Amino acid sequence: MCGITGILNRDGRPADHCKLQRMIATVSHRGPDDSDIYVDGALGFGHCRLSIIDLAGGHQPMQTSDGCLTITFNGEIFNFLELRHLLEQKGYRFITRSDTEVILHLYREYGADCVHYMNGQWAFAIWDARRRQLFLSRDRLGVRPLFYTWVGEEFIFGSEIKTLLAHPGVTTEIDYEALHQVFRFWFPIAPRTMFTGIEQLPPGHSLIINDGQTRVFRYWGLDFSGDECTAEVSDRLEASLADELKALLLDAVRIRLRADVPVGGYLSGGLDSSIISALARECVGSSLHTFSIAFDEPDLDESQYQTEMARAIGTEHRSLRCSPSDIGSAFEKVVWHMETPVIRTAPVPMYMLSRFVHDMGFKVVLTGEGADEFWGGYDIFKEAKIRAYIAARPESNLRPLLLKKLYPYLDGLQRQSPAYLRTFFRTDQSDVLHPLFSHLPRWELTQRCHLLFSETVRSVVNRDNPWSAINDALPAGFSKWSQFRRAQYLEAAFLLPDYLLSSQGDRVAMAHSLEGRYPFLDYRLAEFSARIPSRLKMKGVNEKYLLKRALGHLVPKSIVKRTKQPYRAPQSNSFFDCRTGKPTSDYIAEMVSPEKIKEFGVFNVASVQKLVEKAKTGRAVSFIDNAALVGILSTQSLIDQFITNFQERLSHESHRTAAAAVCN
Repeated sequence: MCGITGILNRDGRPADHCKLQRMIATVSHRGPDDSDIYVDGALGFGHCRLSIIDLAGGHQPMQTSDGCLTITFNGEIFNFLELRHLLEQKGYRFITRSDTEVILHLYREYGADCVHYMNGQWAFAIWDARRRQLFLSRDRLGVRPLFYTWVGEEFIFGSEIKTLLAHPGVTTEIDYEALHQVFRFWFPIAPRTMFTGIEQLPPGHSLIINDGQTRVFRYWGLDFSGDECTAEVSDRLEASLADELKALLLDAVRIRLRADVPVGGYLSGGLDSSIISALARECVGSSLHTFSIAFDEPDLDESQYQTEMARAIGTEHRSLRCSPSDIGSAFEKVVWHMETPVIRTAPVPMYMLSRFVHDMGFKVVLTGEGADEFWGGYDIFKEAKIRAYIAARPESNLRPLLLKKLYPYLDGLQRQSPAYLRTFFRTDQSDVLHPLFSHLPRWELTQRCHLLFSETVRSVVNRDNPWSAINDALPAGFSKWSQFRRAQYLEAAFLLPDYLLSSQGDRVAMAHSLEGRYPFLDYRLAEFSARIPSRLKMKGVNEKYLLKRALGHLVPKSIVKRTKQPYRAPQSNSFFDCRTGKPTSDYIAEMVSPEKIKEFGVFNVASVQKLVEKAKTGRAVSFIDNAALVGILSTQSLIDQFITNFQERLSHESHRTAAAAVCN
């Protein structure tokens, strides 16, 4: 796992070595073990390395022995040993033991189609000197990020947006339409980012620059278009599919344990991470180190189940306790690494946990992300099924009460009438026919945050057709898929890469040089999930039915049968102490001050102050209040660090990194 960057001058000017050094220095946290620059005329690559496989021989940028191909690579190819054997049979010879060299030879053999052979998580660039061609690619499900922009004739790319902003020719401003999307969908819709003129390569896409022409194309995509099985699935077929699921997941875990450094695991106390930890423990046959987050608030804390699972499989378990004030103190740094606003504080404890795990001497962890999206684990899937059930009998006052049982942890919801529940959760027959039916309540709730925008911002964003951006990104035939499959696609194709794997994944883990690996996101499992009947993922309202049948025996019954608890973190009380009304950090007070709100011009001063007063007195308890406060703070912090004071912030980070290197 690493940080990468690069420059290609379309007009033939030599790439600037000093620019590359400045750019790669901004992401040294991604690869503190090694760093180098490569320049070939108009092409330049920068690389900083987190050494995990072939510690001595995996130096990058890496070239083939004839010097024709050069690569800068961020990620891991988990089936590299099998690919190496395939290539050796074709006559290729290897100098290193690294997966990086495998990619180079694979590209020489198959060209841009090489990605179809790879099972992994990646963002890489290959320079083909003979053809004077640059090839960039990002993994199928978007685990690893890749951003790019043009400055005149100069093409620039990097692992993080700050690598691009460090280039002296790049100037930008906040993209208000992207901000509008964050406050509705939780993320900017790729290829859009929060910065004008800067794009991200979407998951499952590659990019080629040749003869002055740029081509971006999809090489893989999620496909949930299969017909649902209307006949009852036999127990024999269920058992066969369960066996196939178990075999696929076991192999996904096995190959993700390949490393020349210790591999640990995240253990949240839920079913997904518990299954991954149990399989990893089975594979390693020796001690496995697991890590988790604990909270003081009983309704957020899962430490009881974490401890129970760790004891059940015999891991060496450590837990990090996270307080609201810890979140407030770390929030500014987390925004620096996320490079986007958020409406939840959930990334901050993950940032703290990655630092904790790094300090314990680990560079790699296995995690359970992806199971909810592909195996029907989220409450939103149940919610959509219940809403359709309510719509079938609109006169019933009993059916809407099922929504209260679905969300027992939402106190405000428990006091609502059936009529309110029907309206809030969009249960009219016309709603059921909407292509985005499953996500309408969530996205319409968060859009209320838009009322806090200033008139300037509200005048430039698209409020007439709020769904157009996401509708334009949907695959052909999407509206004909089943409700369940549509909901799965929206979660797996959008929220997963653009929020969970980014803000809660790569960005906060790599802030502390920690690589996350996700067995449930093995593309073979994603394709397997897409083709099996939805009823085997959610049977009635029993989530992850087939996953439980296949692997539930590895986990204590109390964890298998427990009500799913979504990962949540303290919200507004992280920023203001409601006993004293004081902010938990001077930085927070500055960012929401009337002066700073007016200076940045994004939000309405009076509206923000009303919300801040609610937070100070402990009255900002609703989802929308919390989302708005977190969104405002993260947006203000983003502008402060990346637009107003970027050079100063960059200098501060450089000095901090240099000091840390001396200490180590």
